[in-house]
Amino acid sequence: MATNIIMPALEMAQESGRLVSWLKHEGDAVTKGEPIMEIETDKVTVEIGAPESGVIGGILIKENDVVQVGKTIGWILQPGESPPAVLDLPTGRTTGTLAKEETPARDIPPDVSPVARKMADENGIDLSLVKTNGKRIEKADVLAYIQTRQSAPQPAIVSASTSSPARLLPASPKARRLAQEREIDLVTVAGSGPEGAVLASDIENFEQVIESAKLETPGTVWRVMAERMSTSWTTVPHFYLVREVDASALIEWRKQVTPAIEKSTGIKPTFTDLLVRTIGFTLKDHPRLNASWADGNIQWNDEINVGIAVAIDEGLIVPVIRNAVGLSVTEIAVQRADLVARAKEKKLRPADISGGTFTLTNLGMYNVDAFDAIINTPQAAILSVGRIADRVVPLNGQIVIRPMMVMTLSVDHRVVDGARAAQFLDELANLIEGPWGMLR
Repeated sequence: MATNIIMPALEMAQESGRLVSWLKHEGDAVTKGEPIMEIETDKVTVEIGAPESGVIGGILIKENDVVQVGKTIGWILQPGESPPAVLDLPTGRTTGTLAKEETPARDIPPDVSPVARKMADENGIDLSLVKTNGKRIEKADVLAYIQTRQSAPQPAIVSASTSSPARLLPASPKARRLAQEREIDLVTVAGSGPEGAVLASDIENFEQVIESAKLETPGTVWRVMAERMSTSWTTVPHFYLVREVDASALIEWRKQVTPAIEKSTGIKPTFTDLLVRTIGFTLKDHPRLNASWADGNIQWNDEINVGIAVAIDEGLIVPVIRNAVGLSVTEIAVQRADLVARAKEKKLRPADISGGTFTLTNLGMYNVDAFDAIINTPQAAILSVGRIADRVVPLNGQIVIRPMMVMTLSVDHRVVDGARAAQFLDELANLIEGPWGMLR
């Protein structure tokens, strides 16, 4: 049976997506899951896998076309099959083998409900073929037509991989429950179970993707960032702790590790790399700061994944250093350099910007002394770091000049109270001023 290739949805409010390139072409053989096309999001370019094994056929759009989510844009065919009839999206003409067949002419009733029309459009259904008992085509009439087509021996217009009504899609009971609880439309989730059935793990993976990638034009990055920051600022009870630390040991630490790291990797470690290592080590003893607020409760995170805020031309993006507590400075530097380079080239993958449990934002390179950052929800905290600058400070009863750095910890009061936040910041500051403490 022919399987639809559709324009996928990677976030709830998305309406359209842009095809960057076909990785496979008309007549090419593919296996299920093999990348067949690239879709552009606001921050990354995502490779989309084949929904089924077979041969690519009936391609309806070309590269750079922008298409509504859920629309059929091609087919995976089995031996001897031809593409079913479907509305050609760019031209509005009917294509495919069934287009050559004559269908009974029937006037469309004068009234079609908006929901029924939208459902028909999304599934490439000719409304003149939909029967109704009244003068108005309703959603139930379209559903009945879809069910009829699914059970018919001819090539189906709708399959489990298309944008069909959620109740018609195969899915496990747990997946349906999770989708309902989290307000996820099952038709937007690619199933990995038998015959494309949606499993609970597919729902979990889908949530990570929709948090990190949106199928919109690049110009919307700033709007997306603004919306997220506005939501965080207006819904999260922020409080702030400020600590000035002596960065002498941090400077010396970087000086000592730079030659070996540069020689082995060609990458010069930054203060951000050292801070990620220190933050990861500190979070191990302060799990509240590594937790999240979700569904009205504290959600404990097993992994320590530190996001680093990166400025790109279109806005702000936060790629994630995973398992920060288990990485050496060399490993962190390599990951950071790769993530930042791909962020600026818009080559990050969804996995690169999802799963963060704590965020570091450093504006020291812009000569900023100190600033308050907005929490990257649903995380519990974000650490902002200013520049290292010589300041006059008292030391052992003497006035001296030391390289000082100001850190500001923004905290979600629903997850962490002042005392716990202060303990975390104190231990972090002590490790920065004496990094040998991480050798214990």
